[in-house]
Amino acid sequence: MSVVQEFKTFISRGSVIDLAIGVVIGGAFGKIVSSFVEDIILPPISLLTSGVNLSEAGIVLKEAAKAGDPVIAIRYGNFFQVILQFFIIAASVFLVIKAVNRLRQPAPAPAASPPEPTNEEKLLTEIRDLLKR
Repeated sequence: MSVVQEFKTFISRGSVIDLAIGVVIGGAFGKIVSSFVEDIILPPISLLTSGVNLSEAGIVLKEAAKAGDPVIAIRYGNFFQVILQFFIIAASVFLVIKAVNRLRQPAPAPAASPPEPTNEEKLLTEIRDLLKR
């Protein structure tokens, strides 16, 4: 089997296509969550912290020596923002998986009546009842 034929077989599997679709949708969902955190959640937090832009908050270790040099800082604000995005994505994925699992569950089976006793069980029950008398 040639490499091209093996690749065609590999690509035509449903799971590979599903994975590709999942990656594309996941990337788009990540952008939506980033925008939600940056544009919806962080502005009120910034308002509560007297106008501090939380994504740029940090501890400056070394100031820029001249214009154009980078400032060396520990940017804990950006770290906080990424953690917030992670929790929103994790909660969303949890809710989606929970919904999918609920849809996949089979309908509850009706309560089955107990099986009819065998002839041997009927005979033993009669003997037991006779011995009780």
